[in-house]
Amino acid sequence: MKSPSLSPVAGSQASAHSTTISTRGLIVATTIGNAFEFFDLTVYSFFAVLLGKLFFPLASSQQQLLLSVGTFGVGFIARPVGGVMFGILADRFGRVVAMNITLLTMAVGTGLIGLAPTYAQIGLAAPIVILIARLLQGFSAGGEVGVATTLLAERASVERRGFITSWQFASQGAAALVGSLVGFLLSHFLDTASLESWGWRVPFLAGVLIAPLGLYLRARIDDDGHASPGAAQPAGGVLRTVFARDGKLLLLAFMLVIGGTSAHFIVLYYMSTYAIKVLHLPMDTAMWCGILSGAVMLVVSPIGGLWSDRFGRKRVTFVSRLLLTLLILPGFYAIAHMPSVGTLYLVVCALAALHSINAGATGPLLPEMFPRSTRATGLSISYAAGVSIFGGFAQFVVTWLIGATGNAAVPAWYVIVCGVVSLIALAFITDRTREEI
Repeated sequence: MKSPSLSPVAGSQASAHSTTISTRGLIVATTIGNAFEFFDLTVYSFFAVLLGKLFFPLASSQQQLLLSVGTFGVGFIARPVGGVMFGILADRFGRVVAMNITLLTMAVGTGLIGLAPTYAQIGLAAPIVILIARLLQGFSAGGEVGVATTLLAERASVERRGFITSWQFASQGAAALVGSLVGFLLSHFLDTASLESWGWRVPFLAGVLIAPLGLYLRARIDDDGHASPGAAQPAGGVLRTVFARDGKLLLLAFMLVIGGTSAHFIVLYYMSTYAIKVLHLPMDTAMWCGILSGAVMLVVSPIGGLWSDRFGRKRVTFVSRLLLTLLILPGFYAIAHMPSVGTLYLVVCALAALHSINAGATGPLLPEMFPRSTRATGLSISYAAGVSIFGGFAQFVVTWLIGATGNAAVPAWYVIVCGVVSLIALAFITDRTREEI
């Protein structure tokens, strides 16, 4: 059955390009870059132990993992830079132009990881190659999420904005699901020697193929050539206006992102590493943490978006964030005191469901906070900064703290602290669920 055309935005923002692509087509074309990024993050996270062994062999087992997840986190340093550059590009010249450039840059970084020689082949140059690749990925991802989320929110009708925008985060779940399945299949069917010599490279090289598909799909989206048709650009420049006029909004959005990104990188990505290093489970068993949480996020995020359209963004965001903040510590204690694969999977699914509802409601709430003329820049900067500091380094921080304190519940406390920060921010954010943006 043919998907219905996307409802045009109301008032002066309505334009002919709103009806040139179906709702389903717009969602797929817009979210494919975000899915590409999180597919790579998933694969890297689940091969973190192996990558540490291949690229940092002179360190101890614990240090290898720290260096591996630290390199993973370094890529996030480039995110705010990418957020600024691509946000300004999107606000001045159009959303699609910026999204296509981020997609190409992401493909270069991913391909570089897949082709990188190991420490045994080129010595110290090997981890440097991985570092450069992660910086490229981080730079591109810094602009991709903010710009793509902005485009979805702006082209959706008021009545369905939450549901349509939530697919940006459902795509992260789909990417985690596919990336985890690929990792599981490789670790399950390949022997250790094959996995270490070439098997780990397969998902990175295969992921590069997403780029040409994404460019093809995005060619169907008519870019208006300017982010704000009929509206004057800020006289002082986009970046200056964002910090001078929208500084409070930047801070609130940053604080709101902290809660979501901490939960995302602990629940969806770190739990597999946690299962291997702390619970001492086999790799293929641990991989199912990512498979299950990815599947949950794919299915449940749109439900969070739908509920936010019906009950309001702030209400759904507050309730889901509060429940996750209250329940994550008991979940970790259940894993520790009733250790079994079933308990682990049940806790992961429950936490992933609460996080997914929250992500589905927060997704449209963030772009609604900013004025249209600076929306892509403001959203990109706040999202990239929050994810860079509290998401990208989450695995490094909790891995180090577990080793230093011996407390296996450290990941839960990390999410709790970040969740409280986001709840504070939520109290000062205006709910614009039923307003034009």
